[in-house]
Amino acid sequence: MLLLTIAFKPRCQRKRRAASIQGNTVMSGIYNPLLVFLSLIVAFLASYMALELSGRIFSLQQPQQRVHWLLGGAIAMGIGIWSMHFIGMMSFALPVSVGYDLSTTAASFLLAAAVSLLALSTVTRGELSRVRIAVAGTVMGLGIAGMHYTGMAAMQMSPPTRYTLWVVIASIVIAIAASIAPLWLAFRLRTSSQQSLVVKRLSAAIIMALAITGMHYTGMGAANFATGSICLSANKLDANWVALVVSASSLTVLIGTLAFLGLHTSSMSNSLRRANNQLDHLGTHDLLTDLPNRLWLTAHIERAMEACARGGSMIAVLLVNLDGFKTINDSLGRAVGDDFLKTCASRLGQNLRHDDMVARIGGDEFVIVVGGLLDPSVARQITDNVLRELCREIVINGVRLRVSASIGIAVFPRDGNDVETLLHNADAAMYDAKQCGRNTFRYFEPTMSTTALSTLILQRDLQRALEEGQLSLSFQPKFKIANLSLTGAEALIRWQHPDIGDIPPLEFIPAAERSGQIVQIGNWVIAEVCRLVAKWDAQGLPAIQIAINLSPVQFNVPDLVDHIDAIVRGAGVAPERVMFEITETVAMQNADKTTAIIQKFQSRGFDMAIDDFGTGYSSLAYLQRFQVRQIKVDRFFVNDLDVHERQGSALLSAIVTLARALNMEVVAEGVETVTQLNRLAALNCDQAQGFLLSKPLPAAAFQQYLSGIARMSHGKPETRAVIEPG
Repeated sequence: MLLLTIAFKPRCQRKRRAASIQGNTVMSGIYNPLLVFLSLIVAFLASYMALELSGRIFSLQQPQQRVHWLLGGAIAMGIGIWSMHFIGMMSFALPVSVGYDLSTTAASFLLAAAVSLLALSTVTRGELSRVRIAVAGTVMGLGIAGMHYTGMAAMQMSPPTRYTLWVVIASIVIAIAASIAPLWLAFRLRTSSQQSLVVKRLSAAIIMALAITGMHYTGMGAANFATGSICLSANKLDANWVALVVSASSLTVLIGTLAFLGLHTSSMSNSLRRANNQLDHLGTHDLLTDLPNRLWLTAHIERAMEACARGGSMIAVLLVNLDGFKTINDSLGRAVGDDFLKTCASRLGQNLRHDDMVARIGGDEFVIVVGGLLDPSVARQITDNVLRELCREIVINGVRLRVSASIGIAVFPRDGNDVETLLHNADAAMYDAKQCGRNTFRYFEPTMSTTALSTLILQRDLQRALEEGQLSLSFQPKFKIANLSLTGAEALIRWQHPDIGDIPPLEFIPAAERSGQIVQIGNWVIAEVCRLVAKWDAQGLPAIQIAINLSPVQFNVPDLVDHIDAIVRGAGVAPERVMFEITETVAMQNADKTTAIIQKFQSRGFDMAIDDFGTGYSSLAYLQRFQVRQIKVDRFFVNDLDVHERQGSALLSAIVTLARALNMEVVAEGVETVTQLNRLAALNCDQAQGFLLSKPLPAAAFQQYLSGIARMSHGKPETRAVIEPG
């Protein structure tokens, strides 16, 4: 297992780096560590059985018996090798539905059986010369490699799976070496007269198993699945069926091994059944929560649809997504996050009927299947119970936690006649529930598919926008309220789509955060800001301090400060020229972690600011812990100066007074009327920005604006500015 981890992980990292360099993306998957371990166990058992078979066949005297044992042994050994391969395939999960072509899958098994026949016939005949073992090992290695890549081809991915040539060659070399060594070991250990024969065969089986699994996972590492790939075999031979075949194959290997070892006791038989059941269970259940996974869920929904079609009833599919789980996982650690998910899984199973099911299909996504409904509105009662249960406080390691959920509901047959359509439509309804404020539910409507499709299109085109220079920055000036002199500017990201036109940040930023592309976009903003600062410095314009808004996703990236520091210093920009902003909500998700990150930024020479202050759930006392340079008051409080003058003035006065005591500057956002500006001046607020003073300017226009101020000014203006991607 350690060998596999060391050998495979760097390959994944190189793949991601290569994809980033070439401007392409590859679809990533995840490995189930227990199934990887089980594949190693199956390989070990198959190897040990091969050693036992070679000894038994070598001892046979009658040619007819030898032929029968060779054929039977080749099939049993082929099943073992083939089962190990497909358990390894099952351990690797892609974010798309996967199936297998029957004829190609059968061909891969025949290759495994043929290779096994060659191995057994080679080691059980006379003396084994070096030439003979080299030729047989080469043919056997090519056969094993052929079995592996034939099995991969059974997935029939579109676009076709691309393979890294040198890794493929390495896997073939490993396969040949992994064949020559077992042939030699099996030949040396085929007689039963040696001392400690069982121990030697067990040791040899371990070496053979490591070699076989090493070749398999090296071959898996050579595969590159393009983003957006689909499996053309998804409806031919589904993964659930393959899981049953693999379970039966593994059972054959285990029974055969135990039979040759002569362990016929009832306890070992029970252990065999438990091992097989565990293998089947692991292939159909979630490792963390022990809830059914997508494979078992799909089979359950298909059975429920057949029953409902006969009885004229309906099925409700509820897709549950936990609101705010990522914050808990990133802030308190994966261990707390795992315990939290287990508790939520337990609560989801409460108050369900006997025939209903709850499954986990993703990190923070669950599916509840409610069958036998005569009225789809009945699902609302279950949804209300789920929302109420999940909103209850959860205490883990002394930490009180609370989340809500967004739920999408799709009903069979009204909203779809197959599993994938129902899940897709439930996901669209769930996303609409999130857009409507979260902690609620939505029944699927046809218009939701259009919204979900638009989000997918945005996520797809965002990558092209980064590569083709469709993104740009505009700058909105900020002014000192006392004399209306320029103090800096806030930069806003813009996207000019070649077909759609201008896309507002409020549309594409949430899509980027949902897909994780916001990290790459944030890096682009930092690099673009540094490029502009260097350009303005070269032209002798006033030195401007830029503050860049970090998204919640970006703020939780490991080694964030080191990565940003490398970008800024690599561009030749001094760190004091840059300020970073986080919203109050992000800051309060984990105050201790936020304080540590702010201090690390400041130790590198960067200034920090709290944006949208007053919209989160912190108290003013937290400002003393954070020790930021600026706080930006949300436009909601500024608008209150016109609507509710007394209350708005009282709140702003308290913020300004505390900020002054902590040596912080206060910036008012969204100033749009003269009345607001005058009242901010009366409250001694430091700076203001808004359409009353200036609209956002494209980078070229803002550069001209700075040039004009530099020419008109007799002294140096104060030059602090703020930039955020939104």
